[in-house]
Amino acid sequence: MTADPGHSDPREELVEHLPAMRAFALSLTRNPATADDLVQDTIVKAWTNIDKFQPGTNLRAWLFTILRNTFYSLRRKRKREVADSDGAMAEQLSQKPDHDGRLVLSDFRAAFEQLPDEQREALILVGASGFSYEEAAEMCGCAVGTIKSRTNRARRRLAELMNLEDDEELEMTDAATVAVVSGTPAA
Repeated sequence: MTADPGHSDPREELVEHLPAMRAFALSLTRNPATADDLVQDTIVKAWTNIDKFQPGTNLRAWLFTILRNTFYSLRRKRKREVADSDGAMAEQLSQKPDHDGRLVLSDFRAAFEQLPDEQREALILVGASGFSYEEAAEMCGCAVGTIKSRTNRARRRLAELMNLEDDEELEMTDAATVAVVSGTPAA
Protein backbone atom coordinates (compact mmCIF):
# COMPACT_ATOMS: atom_id res chain seq x y z
CA MET A 1 0.00 0.00 0.00
CA THR A 2 1.43 3.35 -1.03
CA ALA A 3 0.93 6.19 1.40
CA ASP A 4 -1.19 9.06 0.12
CA PRO A 5 0.63 12.35 0.82
CA GLY A 6 -2.69 13.92 1.97
CA HIS A 7 -3.47 11.14 4.45
CA SER A 8 -1.41 9.40 7.12
CA ASP A 9 -1.03 5.64 7.14
CA PRO A 10 -4.11 4.22 8.90
CA ARG A 11 -1.91 1.61 10.61
CA GLU A 12 -0.35 4.43 12.62
CA GLU A 13 -3.81 5.48 13.87
CA LEU A 14 -5.02 2.04 15.01
CA VAL A 15 -3.68 2.39 18.55
CA GLU A 16 -5.66 5.63 19.09
CA HIS A 17 -8.92 3.69 18.77
CA LEU A 18 -8.09 0.81 21.12
CA PRO A 19 -9.78 2.25 24.26
CA ALA A 20 -13.04 2.97 22.41
CA MET A 21 -12.93 -0.43 20.71
CA ARG A 22 -12.39 -2.18 24.04
CA ALA A 23 -15.31 -0.30 25.59
CA PHE A 24 -17.56 -1.27 22.68
CA ALA A 25 -16.36 -4.89 22.81
CA LEU A 26 -16.95 -5.01 26.57
CA SER A 27 -20.49 -3.72 26.12
CA LEU A 28 -21.19 -6.46 23.58
CA THR A 29 -19.47 -9.38 25.32
CA ARG A 30 -19.95 -8.40 28.99
CA ASN A 31 -16.66 -10.18 29.75
CA PRO A 32 -13.26 -8.41 29.94
CA ALA A 33 -11.22 -11.36 28.65
CA THR A 34 -13.61 -11.98 25.74
CA ALA A 35 -13.66 -8.26 24.96
CA ASP A 36 -9.85 -8.20 24.80
CA ASP A 37 -9.88 -11.20 22.47
CA LEU A 38 -12.49 -9.51 20.29
CA VAL A 39 -10.41 -6.33 20.04
CA GLN A 40 -7.32 -8.39 19.21
CA ASP A 41 -9.20 -10.26 16.47
CA THR A 42 -10.45 -6.94 15.12
CA ILE A 43 -6.96 -5.44 14.98
CA VAL A 44 -5.60 -8.54 13.22
CA LYS A 45 -8.41 -8.38 10.65
CA ALA A 46 -7.97 -4.63 10.17
CA TRP A 47 -4.20 -4.95 9.76
CA THR A 48 -4.58 -7.84 7.33
CA ASN A 49 -7.17 -5.96 5.28
CA ILE A 50 -5.77 -2.43 5.62
CA ASP A 51 -5.62 -2.19 1.82
CA LYS A 52 -9.44 -2.27 1.82
CA PHE A 53 -9.66 0.84 4.01
CA GLN A 54 -10.29 3.99 1.98
CA PRO A 55 -8.02 6.82 3.20
CA GLY A 56 -9.96 9.93 4.09
CA THR A 57 -12.92 7.96 5.46
CA ASN A 58 -13.71 7.28 9.12
CA LEU A 59 -11.16 4.73 10.40
CA ARG A 60 -12.93 4.42 13.75
CA ALA A 61 -16.23 3.53 12.07
CA TRP A 62 -14.42 0.99 9.88
CA LEU A 63 -12.83 -0.62 12.95
CA PHE A 64 -16.13 -0.67 14.86
CA THR A 65 -17.80 -2.34 11.87
CA ILE A 66 -15.13 -5.05 11.82
CA LEU A 67 -15.47 -5.51 15.59
CA ARG A 68 -19.26 -5.74 15.39
CA ASN A 69 -19.19 -8.23 12.51
CA THR A 70 -16.60 -10.33 14.33
CA PHE A 71 -18.74 -10.35 17.49
CA TYR A 72 -21.83 -11.55 15.66
CA SER A 73 -19.85 -14.17 13.70
CA LEU A 74 -18.40 -15.55 16.94
CA ARG A 75 -21.83 -15.49 18.57
CA ARG A 76 -23.34 -17.52 15.72
CA LYS A 77 -20.43 -19.96 15.98
CA ARG A 78 -20.85 -20.33 19.75
CA LYS A 79 -24.52 -21.22 19.36
CA ARG A 80 -23.32 -24.41 17.73
CA GLU A 81 -20.82 -25.19 20.51
CA VAL A 82 -21.36 -27.37 23.57
CA ALA A 83 -22.17 -25.54 26.82
CA ASP A 84 -19.78 -25.35 29.80
CA SER A 85 -21.44 -28.26 31.60
CA ASP A 86 -18.76 -28.82 34.26
CA GLY A 87 -18.43 -25.09 35.05
CA ALA A 88 -14.69 -24.93 34.34
CA MET A 89 -15.00 -21.76 32.27
CA ALA A 90 -17.40 -20.12 34.72
CA GLU A 91 -14.81 -20.50 37.49
CA GLN A 92 -12.40 -18.31 35.52
CA LEU A 93 -14.76 -15.33 35.34
CA SER A 94 -14.15 -12.31 37.49
CA GLN A 95 -15.97 -9.06 38.23
CA LYS A 96 -14.45 -5.64 38.71
CA PRO A 97 -15.49 -3.67 41.80
CA ASP A 98 -18.48 -1.34 41.55
CA HIS A 99 -17.93 2.25 40.41
CA ASP A 100 -18.03 4.97 43.06
CA GLY A 101 -20.56 7.29 41.34
CA ARG A 102 -23.78 8.44 42.99
CA LEU A 103 -25.72 5.99 40.87
CA VAL A 104 -24.37 2.55 41.65
CA LEU A 105 -22.82 1.40 38.43
CA SER A 106 -23.72 -2.20 39.16
CA ASP A 107 -27.40 -1.21 38.90
CA PHE A 108 -26.74 0.39 35.55
CA ARG A 109 -24.83 -2.66 34.33
CA ALA A 110 -27.62 -4.98 35.43
CA ALA A 111 -30.21 -2.87 33.61
CA PHE A 112 -27.97 -2.45 30.54
CA GLU A 113 -27.41 -6.21 30.29
CA GLN A 114 -31.16 -6.79 30.17
CA LEU A 115 -31.39 -4.89 26.89
CA PRO A 116 -31.31 -6.83 23.61
CA ASP A 117 -27.91 -6.86 21.85
CA GLU A 118 -29.11 -4.52 19.10
CA GLN A 119 -30.30 -1.91 21.59
CA ARG A 120 -27.09 -2.07 23.66
CA GLU A 121 -25.09 -1.75 20.48
CA ALA A 122 -27.08 1.31 19.33
CA LEU A 123 -26.67 3.03 22.72
CA ILE A 124 -22.93 2.43 22.79
CA LEU A 125 -22.40 3.62 19.24
CA VAL A 126 -24.63 6.71 19.41
CA GLY A 127 -24.42 7.55 23.11
CA ALA A 128 -21.06 6.55 24.50
CA SER A 129 -18.93 6.44 21.34
CA GLY A 130 -20.34 9.61 19.83
CA PHE A 131 -21.16 8.29 16.38
CA SER A 132 -23.98 9.97 14.49
CA TYR A 133 -27.15 8.01 13.81
CA GLU A 134 -26.07 7.82 10.18
CA GLU A 135 -22.64 6.40 11.01
CA ALA A 136 -24.12 3.89 13.45
CA ALA A 137 -26.71 2.81 10.87
CA GLU A 138 -23.98 2.27 8.29
CA MET A 139 -21.90 0.20 10.74
CA CYS A 140 -24.92 -1.92 11.69
CA GLY A 141 -26.14 -2.28 8.13
CA CYS A 142 -29.62 -0.88 8.80
CA ALA A 143 -31.68 2.26 8.25
CA VAL A 144 -31.08 5.44 10.26
CA GLY A 145 -34.64 5.21 11.57
CA THR A 146 -33.92 1.73 12.90
CA ILE A 147 -30.93 3.02 14.90
CA LYS A 148 -32.99 5.94 16.23
CA SER A 149 -35.79 3.58 17.22
CA ARG A 150 -33.42 1.11 18.93
CA THR A 151 -31.72 3.95 20.80
CA ASN A 152 -34.98 5.50 21.99
CA ARG A 153 -36.49 2.16 23.02
CA ALA A 154 -33.30 1.25 24.86
CA ARG A 155 -33.16 4.58 26.74
CA ARG A 156 -36.81 4.26 27.75
CA ARG A 157 -36.26 0.68 28.92
CA LEU A 158 -33.11 1.64 30.88
CA ALA A 159 -34.99 4.47 32.59
CA GLU A 160 -37.80 2.06 33.42
CA LEU A 161 -35.42 -0.60 34.77
CA MET A 162 -33.57 1.98 36.85
CA ASN A 163 -36.82 3.58 38.11
CA LEU A 164 -35.89 7.02 36.74
CA GLU A 165 -38.56 9.69 36.33
CA ASP A 166 -38.71 11.81 33.14
CA ASP A 167 -37.49 14.94 34.93
CA GLU A 168 -34.96 13.21 37.16
CA GLU A 169 -31.40 14.36 36.54
CA LEU A 170 -28.66 11.77 36.47
CA GLU A 171 -25.71 12.41 38.74
CA MET A 172 -22.89 10.11 37.75
CA THR A 173 -19.15 10.46 37.46
CA ASP A 174 -18.97 8.32 34.34
CA ALA A 175 -19.60 10.50 31.25
CA ALA A 176 -20.07 7.52 28.94
CA THR A 177 -22.82 6.10 31.16
CA VAL A 178 -24.55 9.48 31.29
CA ALA A 179 -24.35 9.65 27.49
CA VAL A 180 -25.87 6.20 27.08
CA VAL A 181 -28.84 6.91 29.35
CA SER A 182 -29.53 10.58 28.62
CA GLY A 183 -28.69 10.97 24.96
CA THR A 184 -26.08 13.66 25.46
CA PRO A 185 -22.69 12.96 23.84
CA ALA A 186 -19.89 11.65 26.03
CA ALA A 187 -17.16 14.17 26.80
